[in-house]
Amino acid sequence: MIYAIVLAAGGSRRMGSQKLLLPFGGKKVITHIVDELLVSRVDQVIVVVGSEGELVERELSERSVGIVANPDYSRGMLSSVRCGMEVLPTECSAVMAVLGDQPSISRELVDGMILTFGKTGKGILVPCYRGKHGHPLLFMVKYRDEIMTSFDETGLRGLILAHPEDVFEMDVSDSSVLSDIDSPEDYRRETEDFGEEC
Repeated sequence: MIYAIVLAAGGSRRMGSQKLLLPFGGKKVITHIVDELLVSRVDQVIVVVGSEGELVERELSERSVGIVANPDYSRGMLSSVRCGMEVLPTECSAVMAVLGDQPSISRELVDGMILTFGKTGKGILVPCYRGKHGHPLLFMVKYRDEIMTSFDETGLRGLILAHPEDVFEMDVSDSSVLSDIDSPEDYRRETEDFGEEC
């Protein structure tokens, strides 16, 4: 089984407001992302919340997802990855780490990654646009212990650097794998790219 861990714990400092709850595609940013995952080949979805977590949890209350609180979300993204991995069941074979502020993620991208992953024989898959690594990242659960104890300075990028022989770089034609929302300008760009006005 493949579990998606959605990293939705950040404080949105540069945005000035909770970016995950901004409108996007007729929904909220976080809801749009979760809905794309729920109709994909991912088997289960876990959302890790932190800053204003009760608001994010309320927004997702009608979705069939697991919610995990990260009390140490200020320590960065890797702390949220670890929170999600702590609750993975034994039947989980692989994890897709998904940014909670990357609304351009699509079911098509997720399904393409999972289908490719199953054919490569590699333990880590990263989407690449013009040679640049993007998100989400898909990896075998065999790396759980290593992620739980290593890469404090580098995050999941450290996993890629530590195991280059086990990495498959999946070329994609869409730059959205490099995009997330950190600022009002990013949000304006993402909504415009999606075909709506913010």
